[in-house]
Amino acid sequence: MSAPRATVRLQLHGGFTLNDALSQVDYYSELGISHLYLSPVSRARAGSTHGYDVTDHARVNPELGGEPALRALAAALHERGMGILLDIVPNHMATHWDNAWWRDVLAHGRASPYAQWFDIDWQCADPWLRGRVLAPTLGRPYGESLEAGEIRLAWDEATQAYCIEAGGRYPVAPGTLRAQADPAQTLQAYDSATEAGRRALHGLLQRQHYRLAWWPTAAEQINWRRFFEISDLVGVRVERPAVFAAVHALTLRLYAEGIIDGVRVDHIDGLAEPGAYCRRLRAALRRAATTGGRRGAKAEPYIVVEKILAEDEALPAAWQVDGTTGYDFMEEAGALLHAAPAQDVLQRAWQRIGADPRPPAVQLEDARRLMLARHFAAESDALLRVLARLARLDPAARDCAPPSLQRALVPWLMAFPVYRTYGEPGAVAQADLAWCRAADRRGREIAHAERAEPDPVGELAADCVARWLAEPPGPEDPSEPARLRRRAQARLRQLTPPLAAKALEDTYFYRNGTLLSRNEVGASPQCFALDPPALHERLARRARSHPHAMLATATHDHKRGEDVRARLAVLTEIPQEWLGFADDWIGRAARLADAQPAPHGADLYMLLQTLVGAWPPELDPRDDAGVAQFLDRVGTWQLKALREGKLRSNWLAPDEAYEAACDALRDALRAQAHPEGLLGQAAAFAQRLCLPGMVNGLVQTALRLTAPGVPDLYQGTERWDYSLVDPDNRRPVDYAARRAALANTADFMQLDPADAACWRGGNIKQALVRRLLTLRAEVPEALRHGSYQPLAVEGPQANHVLAYARRARQGEQVVVCVLPRACALRLAPGGDTPQALWRDTRVMLPADSTLPPLHDVLTQAAPALDAGGLRVAELLARWPVAVLAGARG
Repeated sequence: MSAPRATVRLQLHGGFTLNDALSQVDYYSELGISHLYLSPVSRARAGSTHGYDVTDHARVNPELGGEPALRALAAALHERGMGILLDIVPNHMATHWDNAWWRDVLAHGRASPYAQWFDIDWQCADPWLRGRVLAPTLGRPYGESLEAGEIRLAWDEATQAYCIEAGGRYPVAPGTLRAQADPAQTLQAYDSATEAGRRALHGLLQRQHYRLAWWPTAAEQINWRRFFEISDLVGVRVERPAVFAAVHALTLRLYAEGIIDGVRVDHIDGLAEPGAYCRRLRAALRRAATTGGRRGAKAEPYIVVEKILAEDEALPAAWQVDGTTGYDFMEEAGALLHAAPAQDVLQRAWQRIGADPRPPAVQLEDARRLMLARHFAAESDALLRVLARLARLDPAARDCAPPSLQRALVPWLMAFPVYRTYGEPGAVAQADLAWCRAADRRGREIAHAERAEPDPVGELAADCVARWLAEPPGPEDPSEPARLRRRAQARLRQLTPPLAAKALEDTYFYRNGTLLSRNEVGASPQCFALDPPALHERLARRARSHPHAMLATATHDHKRGEDVRARLAVLTEIPQEWLGFADDWIGRAARLADAQPAPHGADLYMLLQTLVGAWPPELDPRDDAGVAQFLDRVGTWQLKALREGKLRSNWLAPDEAYEAACDALRDALRAQAHPEGLLGQAAAFAQRLCLPGMVNGLVQTALRLTAPGVPDLYQGTERWDYSLVDPDNRRPVDYAARRAALANTADFMQLDPADAACWRGGNIKQALVRRLLTLRAEVPEALRHGSYQPLAVEGPQANHVLAYARRARQGEQVVVCVLPRACALRLAPGGDTPQALWRDTRVMLPADSTLPPLHDVLTQAAPALDAGGLRVAELLARWPVAVLAGARG
């Protein structure tokens, strides 16, 4: 297995290119990273800041430096024994003029050789779209856009052809334009500034293989698969062999030549057949290695997939991947830091503040209903039409008309508990059936609660929907019903992933303010905290099933930086005190806001959490420029939060008056930075949590670097990460400061825990990252390939300690980790003494005579055994985490 030792995620774009990454190779080598984990490098839309809007899979993006820069980066890495893990995007491409495949489809329709490369419904039920593609890019309704001259005929010099410009550029189908010899005369004939020109232009548009439309109509009319609800990203049918070969040609060539060592697959749930795709990808990479002369061709390719797992969901072993990209671990590490008893207190307070007493599960179901009705109506209707056709062919369901099928389908979709089914045999099929049965049970409960009277036809429809969506057709089923059932299940798999993601991550998590640290990508609304036994079970399961899965605590998609979440977790140790402060603050903020409509208490509470959680440790409230910059960052977050939450504003029809009221309140806060002011008090509360939050941050870091899996570092987060949702979490990294700090901290032993500067500046976190990455190289058999063994903890504070051992197969290397949890306030500098906190709490070591002598890799001390265990007070006397290591031979 050629799994990386540790990765760092780098976001490439025009402002940070492959050449810029090259300049940081020495720094990351010294830090202890083995692989750079690069965002997509394929050619993307001009000016792309993320690379997921691919226009050409076969070329390295020239804006990043092109293939020569990628090769130079790989060569520099190889000189240092390092490598590259590449993010690839097989699910979608940009609907952009530069996408030659898509442009050809728009020009030639079904006659295009690429017509079947994209997931387009050419037989759309709407006659207006049958044989055509919806192009929802107009900024206002079609008629208004035409009248205003926002749709026009143009001449494209690069292609020497006419095109349509309308919120994008579109080709003109051959034979549909009556062109003059002089292009100027042709453009004049179709000039939308004149009535005759508009008529001619409208007639020309009617003859195209696409239909221009106002962008909000996509939700109800789209006839091709999008990435989530983004109408400028079109789904690619990578399950077709020719498409797979074209999409992966560059990736396979780079792997064959040893330029890259593995891949991270973006949005695996968007693919028609994820399991088959993963197996095909692994086989293709193996073939490329053996036929392309790759160095180390016998090594297995490293493959991880971006996958959100539900709380009780496992990544199928049949996929033959090394694991996920780490959202599941991010959830586990975060939950460990939270104190479970605070959940009920905080949840009741939120229900009062948010004026919504419904349980969280019901609120999430409500978000799903909204997304179905407002954002995924077209996809839902497409599934419903297939079910209606099935009903006409099934004697048992012939009495179910579309309205009754819809009454059954909507609650079923609201209740579906995971991202999708997979339609594969064996254990995967059994899991699919279990999730579908759970959706059926809960869906019926929802339907019954909403009905005022019995609905026998709806019950019949529910029976049919449950059967058609859960069970594959049998050998005795007639061919047409069997085909339609497979089609219905395929439609279901296209609908549920975006529905789940947009309802949970991009709606509910912006509505639920119980505690913002628990609203993160990969988090489960049902999980607030994890105690040590629960986390042990999860880590041991990963060690058995996917020991080289990626472990992340920060990503390019996170909603709050890992240290924002770690600081907010401290609030679970003082929930009543926090709520008393918050109630007073919200009341005063409401009185401060003189705009109408006044900001809702729920938005004020989430604003306060954001101020307290993300306040930079070094920011003095009297620093007007610094405070203004911070509040501007918070304002960007709040605008996104309001619109994603879809309660008091939204992206479709923003409530500008309400958003202005929230802006006005933030402006008023700038004058409240004095100690008695609202902003000053929020800053003071943040400063009180600062050091305890850093303790939690170190615990989270140590866990990520020693647990089973491959630790991933998001760019810049080796020091404190107080970022907010993108674009804030993609700000430039100050590498000069990081290199200087690394050079000045050659050894963890040089740090003084009493030195506030080493804490607040981030030196302590960076030094911990470096020391534990070095340890991973020193004892690879224990930390990269070793077993996971929970260690018993005894004593009065046992529930506040997570302890485990990582052991090489032959026992010659061992690492013992002792990490505190949910006691950061008492453990931080200035808190309880170790003896007062831990008393006689002990970590019990295995009764194993082969265990080598242990030393603390952070202090170099050799802890003494006491009654078969290690005293936690001694282990955590200097630093809030302890990592012991031992080796024989």
